[in-house]
Amino acid sequence: MSDRKHPAVPSSTKSEPAWIRWLNRRTGINSLLHEALDEPIPGGARWAYIFGSGLLYLFLSQIVTGIFLALYYVPSSDHAHTTVSYISKVVSSGLFVRGVHAYGASAIIILLFLHISQTLLYGSYKGRRELLWLSGCVLLALMLAMAFTGYLLPWDEKAYFASTIGTNLIGEVPLVGLPLQELLRGGMQMGTLTISRFFVLHVFILPGLLFAFIATHIFLFRKAGAAGPIQEDSITPKLPTQGFYPRQVAMDMVASLLIVLALALVAHFFPIDLGPRANPADASFVPRPEWYYLPLFQWLKIVSGHWSLIGGIVLPAFLALLFAVIPFLDRRRERRPWRRPIVIAGFAIFIGCYAALGAASYHDDASDPSVATQLARQKQAEINYMRQPFQAQAASGTTTASLAASNPQVTKGATIYAAQSCNACHGENGAGSAAAQPLVGIGQKYSAEQLAHLLHNPSSKMIQGGMPAFDLNEPDTDALVAYLRSLK
Repeated sequence: MSDRKHPAVPSSTKSEPAWIRWLNRRTGINSLLHEALDEPIPGGARWAYIFGSGLLYLFLSQIVTGIFLALYYVPSSDHAHTTVSYISKVVSSGLFVRGVHAYGASAIIILLFLHISQTLLYGSYKGRRELLWLSGCVLLALMLAMAFTGYLLPWDEKAYFASTIGTNLIGEVPLVGLPLQELLRGGMQMGTLTISRFFVLHVFILPGLLFAFIATHIFLFRKAGAAGPIQEDSITPKLPTQGFYPRQVAMDMVASLLIVLALALVAHFFPIDLGPRANPADASFVPRPEWYYLPLFQWLKIVSGHWSLIGGIVLPAFLALLFAVIPFLDRRRERRPWRRPIVIAGFAIFIGCYAALGAASYHDDASDPSVATQLARQKQAEINYMRQPFQAQAASGTTTASLAASNPQVTKGATIYAAQSCNACHGENGAGSAAAQPLVGIGQKYSAEQLAHLLHNPSSKMIQGGMPAFDLNEPDTDALVAYLRSLK
């Protein structure tokens, strides 16, 4: 595939075991291995070249862990959160695998940044590598899309509201925005069709495109050859070469093992959280995206209003286009970074501004007491939910315990619970939310008389949390108490 000549290697030797000679005669595996491993590297192997192989490993890790998660996941608004909860709380090592998968997405973003930085710093996009750079830009966009579509799948409040903001931004695109938003959501509202479409994108369409463009990227890399260090000529290398095998292979394997260890340690000691089930009626929830989208979120807050179209759509699109055409604008053979001040300075300014926007978002949240308090409540709600034992949920949204109760009074109480908007704070089926504690198991803590008294005469602590005093007649009070005592 490469224009450079490989040393002639015999198809098989007598020193090889008989089974290898048998396999080679039927598959030609020796030729494939030499083609894959004998790629010459100008100047020899270096640790600076490990990022591409590290990204390939992380992608394969995401595929493997994603397959295990998909064995239990059901993409619907009725079952998505329950199945993720089951994975996290019941399945053996399920929380660990989910943590490796979730943290792996962040690790990919970090390695992508390091890979792009190394490519720009070394000028490795020069010398007939325009298509190689463009395929890398497509891979970057696909990886960001994978992170976005996967974020909604747990269907907790954090995922729901952050994805709502993201799909709202798509609707701001002129002419095609609203049709694209409706196509992505499966309608105007977020629901089962939204989850199923995000699931298909995340599990089938985007991985298929990633496989295709990864193969294209590797093919174009082998065609152009390794660029080598910054003093090397990008078209006609002059430095002595060293094969990809064994030294660079060993470096890549060490780097991959370190990535494995780091992901395993983080997933073990800092388990990924799952919050309460998404409650669209919870108007108090403060949404925040993942850390790598947080600077963009902060920027959208700055340019909201009349400047939202230019600042939120036009400017990011222009910067993305400018980034993609760098090899067509910087066509000199000079690769030393201090001789390419415009490209290096432009990239450094962008990274500085992006990091500053992220820091400003954290500062704004910390300096606003109401936002900081609400974010702390949301974090505590996630912790409380993870501490609760797993509770199965039926398709209709009621718990299996509630379905088992054939008491008409419980059914009436569930209707009153919804009519009084109790689910806006305490969540569906009393599962809890960022605004209030869960009610599951409250019937084991209080008697029916005590619950009836608290409904009409809430304590000072309940009043501070926003709990109103109910003005219900005795039959309705008894029905609501019966429903609360059925939440087990």
